Amino acid sequence: MEKILIRGGKPLYGTIEIDGMKNAALPIVFAALLVPGKCHIDNLPAVKDIALSLKILETLGARVEMLGPNSVEIDATCACPILPSADLTRKMRASYYLLGAGLGRFGSAMVGYPGGCDFGKRPIDQHVKGFESLGAIVEESEDGLITATVGEGGLHSGNIFFDVVSVGATLNVMMAAVTAPGQTIIENAAREPHIVDLANFLNTCGAQITGAGTDTIKIKGVSELHGCSYAIIPDMIEAGTYMAAVAATSGQVKINNVIPKHLESITAKLEEMGVSVEELDDAVVVTRTEPLQKCNIKTLPYPGFPTDMQPQFCALFCLAEGTCHLTEGVWDNRFRYVDELRRLGAQIEVNGKTASVTGGAPLHGTSVRAVDLRGGAAMVIAGLCADGQTVIDDIHLIERGYHDLVGKLTAVGADICRVVYPDPIVQLS
Repeated sequence: MEKILIRGGKPLYGTIEIDGMKNAALPIVFAALLVPGKCHIDNLPAVKDIALSLKILETLGARVEMLGPNSVEIDATCACPILPSADLTRKMRASYYLLGAGLGRFGSAMVGYPGGCDFGKRPIDQHVKGFESLGAIVEESEDGLITATVGEGGLHSGNIFFDVVSVGATLNVMMAAVTAPGQTIIENAAREPHIVDLANFLNTCGAQITGAGTDTIKIKGVSELHGCSYAIIPDMIEAGTYMAAVAATSGQVKINNVIPKHLESITAKLEEMGVSVEELDDAVVVTRTEPLQKCNIKTLPYPGFPTDMQPQFCALFCLAEGTCHLTEGVWDNRFRYVDELRRLGAQIEVNGKTASVTGGAPLHGTSVRAVDLRGGAAMVIAGLCADGQTVIDDIHLIERGYHDLVGKLTAVGADICRVVYPDPIVQLS
């Protein structure tokens, strides 16, 4: 039973290098299925979700060759639209990108209902709406198998207006539409940086996509894509997590390999709390020397404050002077980690989609667990500034999205390590 052990109270000083963005890399890896050729992808984050996505592609007949820890070559020439193992697809939400990629390449796709972190009801109705506008028929069986098929004529272009802004649906429909004849228009599209990154990847492969990064995306279908070389953008959520960690512990850390514009909403809130953030060309320097001031946050689709930074800032709010209010504007059930913060001494009241955090009470180390990926990151941040020793369980959830988190924090002065505890079931036997 591997766990993370932290002895808190150490300020952070030094430099941290940021990896490629997981949320951009996952759709791009699955989009390689659209290409009957070789795609060389660099700046790939070495996290568990990426390894899982590559394994899924291999089960579909794609050839996957790792060229280094952050570089892969995918050749999907011989891939086919078979049902991937449910044991693989149910482990992450991003497996639903197989639907858009399969429709765009083969005219059919099958996947078990996707898994991933549990934030309450996360329907794929907007995905289905988009696919049906392109001429696909989508069905879900009682056991959760989702199939998408089109007739002999294949997909056609369509006009799609999403009822709500959906990152996943925008990405999925983009994949399906790149080879559909005519011009597809997606309105009320998501604007996140990873939308732009997927569009840039597909355009490098020969697609014709304009408007990515705005709320209207236009896709002119092409007959076939070709292979390319491409590098994933830096991970703004990984960067934001370390920025929050520096703000929580005090100190000064330079965070390299970032796009400062992607961090603007995070930077603005840190500065409101009294943290200094200096923006460089491809780095930010985060410095905290004064007590943290209270502020309020509501998560929103990009360019608003990202929902994937909500738990980390909740941990940070525990240290602020006064009461901070954190409103979740994206998911229904993202405060499950709050009970774990309370175990550390945090004073948090949750009312519907708003958490009120009364800061100033000292945090004390204890045993907690990661309830999901970003909730686990919040436990790390809280443990870094808690008195005594904090032990975090279920760290495999953290490692879905952070490569070498322990090593990176150790390098800037944190007292943190991975430990192996005996499995109590094994002991009893």
